[in-house]
Amino acid sequence: MASVHDVAAYILETCGDMTTMKLQKLCYYSQGWSLAWDGEPLYRESIEAWANGPVTVDLYRAHRGKFRVSASDLEQGNSSILSDNEKETIDAVLDAYAHLSGQQLSNKTHSERPWLEARGTLADGERSSTIVDLESMQDFFGGLASSAS
Repeated sequence: MASVHDVAAYILETCGDMTTMKLQKLCYYSQGWSLAWDGEPLYRESIEAWANGPVTVDLYRAHRGKFRVSASDLEQGNSSILSDNEKETIDAVLDAYAHLSGQQLSNKTHSERPWLEARGTLADGERSSTIVDLESMQDFFGGLASSAS
């Protein structure tokens, strides 16, 4: 199974440099749509419901302190291990979301059930390390997929 670093490397190689917030959210959406379309996670690392939206901590550690990143900034990722099907999923996510800014993507996640459920009753801006549940993501994104068809 791929890691979030492999997915991030592919996104950066495909789109070029971007803000770390945007990269985090594109990885999140790639995971969600993989669950919906392929019935399995794209990467093994968990996603936490941080105040600014979903964040994969392992990826955060790799870009900590940076506002923008490029593929050369992330040493751990190897996009070549992704299957053609995984790349198709990520490409579809990029087609749908890459035109949005990191802040727009963050705002979008704040209105969606997986992040909201993980946050529970926490106040806006409050810190959290609660895991965004994969089943909640699969149910949410699967519902979007079936309503679009």
